[in-house]
Amino acid sequence: MNAVRGVFARLEIDERLLGMIFCLIAIWIGFDILSEGRFITPRNLYNLSLQTASVAIMAVGMVLIIIIRQIDLSVGSMLGVTAMIVGVVQTFWLPPVLGGGHPLIMPIAVVVGISIGAFLGGLNGVMVGYLGVPSFVVTLGGLLIWRGCAWWVTQGQTVAPLDETFTLLGGGVYGTIGETASWIVALLAAIAIFFAALRRRRRHIAYGFPVRPLWAEGIVVLVQCLLPIGFAAVLNAYEMPAVAAQKLAEMKGWEIPADGLHIFMGIPIPVIILVALAVAVSLLLNKTRFGRYVFAMGGNLEAAERAGINVKRMTVWVFVLMGALVGVSAIVASARLQSAGNSIGSLDELRVIAAAVIGGCSLAGGAGTVAGAILGAVIIQSLQSGMSLLGYDASLQNIVTGAVLVIAVYVDRLYQQRRPA
Repeated sequence: MNAVRGVFARLEIDERLLGMIFCLIAIWIGFDILSEGRFITPRNLYNLSLQTASVAIMAVGMVLIIIIRQIDLSVGSMLGVTAMIVGVVQTFWLPPVLGGGHPLIMPIAVVVGISIGAFLGGLNGVMVGYLGVPSFVVTLGGLLIWRGCAWWVTQGQTVAPLDETFTLLGGGVYGTIGETASWIVALLAAIAIFFAALRRRRRHIAYGFPVRPLWAEGIVVLVQCLLPIGFAAVLNAYEMPAVAAQKLAEMKGWEIPADGLHIFMGIPIPVIILVALAVAVSLLLNKTRFGRYVFAMGGNLEAAERAGINVKRMTVWVFVLMGALVGVSAIVASARLQSAGNSIGSLDELRVIAAAVIGGCSLAGGAGTVAGAILGAVIIQSLQSGMSLLGYDASLQNIVTGAVLVIAVYVDRLYQQRRPA
């Protein structure tokens, strides 16, 4: 075992991340066999990407929360109240002022959603950082308070329909960047991965750090570059339903060919939003002073404070960032559903925390990656999507999700115990 770990360390391969990838592959193959080939299809993977985006966006923020040894149980309820307010703003408040379908409705709704989320997250951060109330208690109270406020906003009534432009942010039939743009984005991502790896290797050599053997570097970079291209290829293989394609042709004034109109979906807008936020937070966490302070707080809070880090202010900003990401997630979730109901975001806190922990975030603090959290979100949603495809009800899905969370925490404990000092 030590020899295998030594090889992984030499090749700079995260053994936990590799294990999660194998676990995800096994889940996909298992569900595909049980569903008689209906799981691993372009259509189902497209829907899976949409369903994962909302949870994964919040999981990105939960990584920072857990790294500093805190927890946020209120994210699902915060999403609910934020989505309800955003829905009311664009459905009841803005149309009488700007007119129905005005192009400013969507950007105003987005700003309102992110601002409300950041404000609610800031409230949590102030109570945890400056008032010294444990985050478990603060966010458990928030879970109840904000869920009640979500009902109070409209007295339990569902807000619909939402602005048509706004609903594009949730994906769906028309909420994609299209086939051509998907190929362009995938190729640009592959090029960026290649040059980032080349720059990292040159910097390591310049400073005398160990590097992978050239053959291993080539294989790793090749696999990383093929991921976005393969992802785009799968989603570009999903053809838009005929009725939706015909409706789009009528709206655009296109002439429909004799053999029918064939339009391929491409990458959904929520996935683009998720990737952009993941890259931004990863850079913030790994390339900035803010990120170094976050890891320092997670490693030893007292030592970080003695080193001059304003841990109270940092705690507030981490919770503000978490709240802002909840706001983005509320926008994506409500846009995908094309409505804002009282139940939106229910139990999302379980899925978000499970995604972060499965993705390698240690509840002891000081460790976690954005990529791992997103992979954890994909695993969680794959389990739920697969069970839904097989006809299992929501209660069993929650049981499995809870069991996976407990197992993930246990595995993390074993990993920490066996990790060499």
